[in-house]
Amino acid sequence: MSEGLHLKSARELARLFASRAVSALEIVEAHLKQIERVNPVVNAIVTLVPDAARDEARALDARLARGEEPGPLAGLPIGIKDLVATRGIRTTSGTISRKDNVPEHDDILVEHLREAGAIVIGKTNTPEFGAGSQTFNELFGATRNPYAPDYTCGGSSGGAATALAARMVPIADGSDHGGSLRNPAAFCNVVGLRPSPGLVSHGPVPNAYYPLTVHGPMARSVDDLALMLSAMVGFDDRDPLSIVADPEPFRAPLIAEFRGTRVAWVDIPGMRFDRRVRAVVDAHRSTFEDIGCVVEQATLDMSEANEVFQTLRAYYYASTLGSLVREPGSRIKETLVRNTEQGLRLNAEDIGRADLARTRLYERVRRFMQTYAYFVLPTTQVPPFPVDQEYVTEIEGAKMTTYIDWMSSCHYITVPGNPAISVPAGFTEAGLPVGLQIVGRHRQDLSVLRLARAFEQRTRFAERVPECAL
Repeated sequence: MSEGLHLKSARELARLFASRAVSALEIVEAHLKQIERVNPVVNAIVTLVPDAARDEARALDARLARGEEPGPLAGLPIGIKDLVATRGIRTTSGTISRKDNVPEHDDILVEHLREAGAIVIGKTNTPEFGAGSQTFNELFGATRNPYAPDYTCGGSSGGAATALAARMVPIADGSDHGGSLRNPAAFCNVVGLRPSPGLVSHGPVPNAYYPLTVHGPMARSVDDLALMLSAMVGFDDRDPLSIVADPEPFRAPLIAEFRGTRVAWVDIPGMRFDRRVRAVVDAHRSTFEDIGCVVEQATLDMSEANEVFQTLRAYYYASTLGSLVREPGSRIKETLVRNTEQGLRLNAEDIGRADLARTRLYERVRRFMQTYAYFVLPTTQVPPFPVDQEYVTEIEGAKMTTYIDWMSSCHYITVPGNPAISVPAGFTEAGLPVGLQIVGRHRQDLSVLRLARAFEQRTRFAERVPECAL
């Protein structure tokens, strides 16, 4: 029965375990075998804890044998992003200065996942301190795209996306600042949700009130992602932004009627897209119409979004990395040093101006979405690019002035805080994955998941398995 377990969905694995058709240990062993075979090719899992995972699996098997409730994620191996604290497991943030860091406590989100029965099998690779959408660092090297190993998997949750696509884990966590969860989901043909701020508690962290970073679920299907999210939601007073949320709707079937639902096929002035990406995504207007939606071309004014994001991001790095950057002999990558130094030059007027502009942008998006229930655009502006290229410098003749300008299609959406999901939309002629981004109304995460699932059921691109995983 254990043969091929690594190819099954998270929901199916959870059902098989709960019914005692397979043991948690069998599930873990199947995924460890896949990791041993595939990880040397893609370098997605950078710290593996097989013995600890086996011990957790045996404990779960014993609990089930005693008749205890195992939890919604019981028996599911999970990769945890190497930015997130894991008790007793090395957590490096992809930087030399933390290569030997072993936390004494789990992050809140890891606590919730463990309580739901998930089994931590290892840590997934990330760029240094999660900065940039290309997963490489001096400590572990680059993570490769499972569909095209000479290309990048994106980032900063690139190790998570690759591990999922390569069938090394059925679920993984990601974090999203300016697209760090959505971008690699698009590049690796998996699903990633940037949830509403506060829906998923995390920390404790020193900068708990920072408004732009969220943590969320990643999976190979919307159904699996929703199941994982059901275990991640929940109020926790250690996170001051945490909100109360009912997990049950995320476990229920994601079925809804979309007939007559207005969807904006959005144009954001000034945003450039590679024609290969645009061609794949634009072909899906008819998909949404087949679902029953009324799809309309619309322009959304997101002016000021870039200034807000760049300013608050620089402020974030100045507050978190300023002292480290100033240390003599610091070995932080140059792009991150420039970000931090930019933040150290900010004054109160700069930060206040960004705060006021963010409020104006939120209000413009809110009014826009009184007309439209959702808007749709490509997740990324480019398809995956060569793994030895640090970042994109030009899109269709337009120069990118910073190492994150090519991620505007994600980080503009970050600023107003709306829930957004990346779902597989197909492949370029060269076989490179492309993602489609669905953005919903304020705090309407469940609604976004329902439309994403309806789209997924019509297209089924997520079912294509990369050659390296077979």
